[in-house]
Amino acid sequence: MASGRSRARLIERLRELGIDNENVLTAMETVPRHQFVDEAMSSRAYDDTALPIGYGQTISQPYIVAQMTSLLIAGGVPDNVLEIGTGSGYQAAVLAEILPAVYTVERIEPLYERARRRFAELGYRNVRARLAREGMLGLPDYGPFAAIVVTAGAETLPTSLYEQLADGGRMIVPVGPSGDQRLIVVRRDGGYFEQQALDAVSFVPLIEQRSDEPSH
Repeated sequence: MASGRSRARLIERLRELGIDNENVLTAMETVPRHQFVDEAMSSRAYDDTALPIGYGQTISQPYIVAQMTSLLIAGGVPDNVLEIGTGSGYQAAVLAEILPAVYTVERIEPLYERARRRFAELGYRNVRARLAREGMLGLPDYGPFAAIVVTAGAETLPTSLYEQLADGGRMIVPVGPSGDQRLIVVRRDGGYFEQQALDAVSFVPLIEQRSDEPSH
């Protein structure tokens, strides 16, 4: 009951903050966020705040997850999406409630293994998780993707993902140095990529593979 009331309060707050897509609100209410945080943090699972998940990473603030999901489906529900940065798996689970197919890439092996178990336990059979040290490079063998979402802050737009974005698709990515990031929407029209800068945000940094770091 407490969990149900907490979820209801979270949805009310998201509405107050301007999230009005009912598909997104339903997904946010459906996904058990408490399953994606450490047990010690479960009492705060439905607070509208980011929480630590270990390895210097966080589970994103629910409002940001709802906002990015809303932007992703603003032009209609894409057939598939590529997520860069699985983390806890929470964003992927929200997307999986709406989209037919979710591909998600994580570079930190313990987070990848934990998220994969959660997807299986919660029955998300439309989520395909992959471990990749060079996660920023995406999954070119599975593309192109109708949508791409990057859940860590990039210093600059990750152009390595451009060719994996299908014509007519959109990419949502936080861009900029720590403390000065903005959410960028990239839309593809043939060989042209339109960029639109939106709200200021704060994400953990997107880590690029070092030349001396072995890949899996």
